[in-house]
Amino acid sequence: MTLTFHIRPANVNDVDAMLKLVRDLAMYEKEPESARATPALFRENIFEKKYAHTLLAFDGTPEAPGIALGMALYFFNFSTWTGKPGLFLEDLYVSPHARNKGIGKALFAELGKIAQEKDCARLDWSVLKASHNWLIWNTPSIAFYEKKLEAKAMEEWMGMRLEEQGIENLQKLVVHAA
Repeated sequence: MTLTFHIRPANVNDVDAMLKLVRDLAMYEKEPESARATPALFRENIFEKKYAHTLLAFDGTPEAPGIALGMALYFFNFSTWTGKPGLFLEDLYVSPHARNKGIGKALFAELGKIAQEKDCARLDWSVLKASHNWLIWNTPSIAFYEKKLEAKAMEEWMGMRLEEQGIENLQKLVVHAA
């Protein structure tokens, strides 16, 4: 059975649908307690301050949209080596019942258009390989990226992160000159 869907940029009225997809993604990644975003935080940081952007895939047509089936949340960064902006895909998620219907490909195609419009040198994202000593359970996503998109794994790079307490601790590094 063919699924009819369309993709459009999210707007402030989509916050609840976005948060549902984020919670679903957190469950898929076996980290439900980590999804702490709230409607107020999304409204402020995505739609008012514009720190990030979101594409949503809905079933149905633009004239008669249904439920949100998938999303791509992204933001722009900058490469000092290329002297150009880049697009970083923070999260891509498609609901399990809507997978293998072309939604992931369509979301990436839209991201590609945006990256070209903004003259981005790169489109980057991270892929969760394993968690809690489990075997690689995210194999279908990795296979999609490598086989369908022909993306290259950057094995020479290791992701690093500071969360809120770590960011606050950076202030302890400041040395004040006399």
